[in-house]
Order: sequence, then structure tokens, then C-alpha cells
Amino acid sequence: MAVSQRLPHLIRALKSAPTRHVAGNHLLPSLRRAFSLYDQIDLIDKVPDDQLRFQQYTDTGFKVNGVDYEGSLLCVGNLLMSWTPKKFSEITPDSLSIFSTVRPIAEILILGCGRNIEPVDPEVRRFILSTGMKLEVLDSRNAASTYNILNEEGRIVAAALLPYGVSS
Repeated sequence: MAVSQRLPHLIRALKSAPTRHVAGNHLLPSLRRAFSLYDQIDLIDKVPDDQLRFQQYTDTGFKVNGVDYEGSLLCVGNLLMSWTPKKFSEITPDSLSIFSTVRPIAEILILGCGRNIEPVDPEVRRFILSTGMKLEVLDSRNAASTYNILNEEGRIVAAALLPYGVSS
């Protein structure tokens, strides 16, 4: 019997087979829909091991890929490093100077200001724009989430994040 003839027979057999429920096993979702919202959320959680993903934030640091980090962080693509500034006023072109040498150039720098969004010093803004990056200024909680989304999309993104407990 040719494959094209066996396929309809196989489909009919599968449709008529009784469904068995075994404890601990779950049935696959219906193939009549591509993905439910739940399936999409589940797929987002399955991030490759080598891709940075912020999982939590605290007043003093962040949890990234299961590891707790204290203090401020700089991220470029999937590279993570400690960052010197402890408060927003310490963010200067010098503290961001790594972005003038890192290649490829990120398309956007997400600046996490701590608990509140702060106005960026014009000199810092000019420096960031001179590197070829765009600037997005957010509180650190939303900055970490935005970084996750853009990084998962495969975009070249950078983040400079102060801990959430930092305020002006």
C-alpha cells in the first residue's frame, strides 16, 4: 500500500482510538489551533541557555538566568557585567564609555533609572546618540522587561540598569 493510501487510514484509526488518561501525563493541545495564549507564554519561558533573561529584580539587584547579582548591571546582547554607578547622578559618558568600543553597536540602550524615571543629562544623551544607539529611559523594573523582550526578538540591545531601590 502506498504512503498516500496509508495516511487516510492512519488518520481514521487515530481519530477512532479511545483516549487514555494516565496520571501525570497531559494530552497535547488540539491541532485545530496554532497556539493559545498559554502556549505562547510557555514558549517565552523556554529561552536558550546562552541568552540573558532577567527573572527578578530587588531593591539591591537582579536575578539573571538563575543567578542573583547585587548592584548595577550593564548588558550588551548576551554579555553581562557589573557596573559602577550606585545612583542616577553617577551615570556619565565615562560610565557608559564601553559603548563607544563594543561591536556590533546595539540599536538601543535601555537605561534603568531605579524606582523612578529621571531626566537624562544632555551630555549623557549626546554621548549615547554619538555611538549610534537610540536611548530609552525607564524605571529599572520596566527596563529589565523591555530588555528581555527585545533580546528574545533577536535584536541587538543594550541595558544599563540601576537596582530598583535606587531613587533620586
